[in-house]
Amino acid sequence: MPPYKNCVLCPRRCAVDREAGQIGYCGETAALRLAFAGIHRGEEPPLTGKGGSGTVFVSGCNLGCAFCQNFQISQGAGEAGMGRVVDTREFADICLALQGKGAENINIVTGSHAAPALALGIEEARKHGLSIPVLWNSSGYDGTETLEILRDVVDVYLPDLKTLDSGIAVRFFNASDYPETAAQAIKKMMEYRELRFVDGAMVSGVMLRHLVIPGYPEATRQVLRWFSENCVGNCHGNNHSRALLSLMTQYTPVQADSGRKTHIPGRYVSEDEYDAVLAMLDEFGIDDGFCQELVTGSEWLPDFNRPNPFSSELSVPVWHWRFPQQ
Repeated sequence: MPPYKNCVLCPRRCAVDREAGQIGYCGETAALRLAFAGIHRGEEPPLTGKGGSGTVFVSGCNLGCAFCQNFQISQGAGEAGMGRVVDTREFADICLALQGKGAENINIVTGSHAAPALALGIEEARKHGLSIPVLWNSSGYDGTETLEILRDVVDVYLPDLKTLDSGIAVRFFNASDYPETAAQAIKKMMEYRELRFVDGAMVSGVMLRHLVIPGYPEATRQVLRWFSENCVGNCHGNNHSRALLSLMTQYTPVQADSGRKTHIPGRYVSEDEYDAVLAMLDEFGIDDGFCQELVTGSEWLPDFNRPNPFSSELSVPVWHWRFPQQ
């Protein structure tokens, strides 16, 4: 059966016929739609390297965070939204163009609902000379079917672990099963790829991201405890870390247009909260990874209507849904 027919690729398990043009929870049919591709210099150092990360932003999303910073392309897109359909060869050509511009890797952002098409595109790009690592940058809400499809084509996994609290998962992500699903997915990712670096660049393994939500310190504590028990050196008899941690503070009070009027925290992370999070890292003995400096303000937020959605200091555009030939 084609992978998008009676689609159960992700944990939502909509069972709609995306092959026939029906739209799943992700907002997409079986067609692969992209919004932007470019060299991005704002990722963690092992991902950015000297040449920057070759980010590819996929339209649609199977999670739908109430405060999504990329809501322009991730939620309620549909056929009239931001993004343009590309076939397998055009996707491969975009990857090759990023490599030609000096990208350290191909960083696929929020593509869980399009895993089969993306896997085919990566395989096509490999046939035509793609030699840099491929990153899977996801919300962590990945089903076992998706991970199996990606197993042979993804080198580095960059999942979120947003929360282990089912109440928070319902309130902000409309997914009560997010905690156990994401935890299971991350464990599977660590089984697939061990940490490996070449000249300081991450070429294999898992980097787990967690965004601190203002007013929910215990949620972050839960995630850090889980990370210390499952990912750091000496856990489960391993003498080396199974994943890196990237702790992020860039929460911005943006109400995504998700159709759900969810009350989100209306402020940034405070200095006291930031100091408390740093203390948690010491508490759990986590020192292998990255902690973002305290970020407040919204001037850095992307606008996918612009030919370059990000600031010129952070990004060099290569392809855009409205201006494909840049």
